[in-house]
Amino acid sequence: MEFVSLVVVVLAAFLTPILVNRLNLNFIPVVVAEVLMGIIIGHSFLNLVEKDAMLNILSTLGFIFLMFLSGLEIDFKTFRKDPRTKAKEEQGENKTPGHFQMAITVFALIMIISIVFAYMFKWFGLIDDVLLMVIIISTISLGVVVPTLKEMNVMRTTIGQFILLVAVLADLITMILLTAYGALNSQSNVPLWLTLILVVAAIIFYILGVKLKKVTFLRKLMDGTTQIGIRAVFALILLLVALAEGVGAENILGAFLAGVIVSLLGPDEDMVEKLDSFGYGFFIPIFFIMVGVDLNIPSLIKEPSVLIIIPVLIVAFLASKIFPVMYIRRWFDQRTTIASAFLLTSTLSLVIAAAKIAEQLGTISADISGILILSAVITCVFVPIVFKKIFPVPDESNRRIEVSMIGKNQLTIPIAQNLSSELYKVSLYYRNDLSDNRRLSDDITIIEIADYEATMLERLGLFEKDIIVCSTNDDDINRKVALMAKERGIKRVICRLESSSDDQELRAEGIEIFSSFTSNKILLKGLIETPNMLNLLSNVETSLYEIAMLNHKYEGIQLRNFPFGGDVIFVRIIRNNESIVPHGDTQLRYRDRVIVTGAKEYVDELKRELEF
Repeated sequence: MEFVSLVVVVLAAFLTPILVNRLNLNFIPVVVAEVLMGIIIGHSFLNLVEKDAMLNILSTLGFIFLMFLSGLEIDFKTFRKDPRTKAKEEQGENKTPGHFQMAITVFALIMIISIVFAYMFKWFGLIDDVLLMVIIISTISLGVVVPTLKEMNVMRTTIGQFILLVAVLADLITMILLTAYGALNSQSNVPLWLTLILVVAAIIFYILGVKLKKVTFLRKLMDGTTQIGIRAVFALILLLVALAEGVGAENILGAFLAGVIVSLLGPDEDMVEKLDSFGYGFFIPIFFIMVGVDLNIPSLIKEPSVLIIIPVLIVAFLASKIFPVMYIRRWFDQRTTIASAFLLTSTLSLVIAAAKIAEQLGTISADISGILILSAVITCVFVPIVFKKIFPVPDESNRRIEVSMIGKNQLTIPIAQNLSSELYKVSLYYRNDLSDNRRLSDDITIIEIADYEATMLERLGLFEKDIIVCSTNDDDINRKVALMAKERGIKRVICRLESSSDDQELRAEGIEIFSSFTSNKILLKGLIETPNMLNLLSNVETSLYEIAMLNHKYEGIQLRNFPFGGDVIFVRIIRNNESIVPHGDTQLRYRDRVIVTGAKEYVDELKRELEF
């Protein structure tokens, strides 16, 4: 009978997401639903689960894996300064601070208010442990923030990057504070500085990882049954966890550092997906369900003096985020600001970690630990709902790709005429002495300039577009403007070079190069090999189009279940430079490049759906 409790917990983990979906409770994060399921089957209500050695081990592994994935979720690329912001700073136009600067300021304010609230808890005799309350109030759950941003498809936006950065900073700083808290209150009398050994070891493992990634025979072992990458990750986790316990630190710090190392090494999407499957598929649900099992709601209700902490703590969670986030009110509208503050209030994983560690160290009672966890669970139930209700979702049906074309000639004029549609908004910049005199459609914005100078072009809004095409009849002008655009952070710059199609400097900057000679050569070769190719490419109904899959909403969805009713056929999927023939069971992945054919209006609609 010793496996009965394990079977009940595993069945609960299996049924929870199904029930959430069938009852249309998708606004509740799955991890919160798992805690609630644990409360139902645990000591609070049905009392179906008795904690045994097996469940203890699996729950601990789930906790460790959760901290590992929290470290893995940290994308250190977000710490890089936005190129557009950097360019503006250099030109003295720093009206809006960068993501990192805003995040640092807001998190500093969060910490200050958290300290004030922590002392208030002590002054009112609610909880005496100031450092613990600072950790509890200031922490932010990446496990709730990241899925919510992905679901709303705002991860790539300025506000999305800001929210993510604040959450990452909170995760890093509160983890460091939690380590210090464990060392200061530990009865082992191990000096805090020994934790530096763990950090040094993590750096060494990172350097080894960089070296091993370049070893040819190891790359060959990445696929197939050996799965050497997954084995290496598990070895890294266990080594750092063991080392953390050896130097007197909390084991979760070792797991967190392992996640950070793997994130810095840049794992491919398949490996991340496999690690997520291990964690969120088995270990982590068991941990969250056991957290709910351990909560004894009836005993907490019996203590009104303890119960009063819940509303006070929820107010502290909200106030510590809302007031600091008001700092960004000068650059964002009120609804966006308030919605962001509510999402940053979500806190769960590290609250559970801090409460459990404090309980084990004997600094707080089991009742206080339960109250802290219950407050975090309640917060995570309503916070995503409020965010989704308040956050202003842009009307993607009216979203248009803005294209700026440099030069008015026999090449750019017909392209601008054909490109102008409900999806594209075209602007044409030209010098009067070097231009074609043909009239253009009223849909095309025509801007005549004296010369292609940076200050002039910037003032006229050239560098605020999505795509810039440099296609004058002068290679030097094209090259100069293309480099200007890249310096100002334009992601897609297309440059025409007739004298040389192999400009290494431009290619190194990520600029796309074309020429009439190269285009004609490719077309002629295609016509010889495929006589009907010209018809295929020139007919808008049969032409091929490339669409980038940048909408997290469709991540992992099978093509047979793709909810699009338009007349569009998926021809190819380009993934990591690999060409995939799509089938019904083929899953879309983020950053896939999808080659499609079909009616132009439906292709444009699909492009809006996937790219915006």
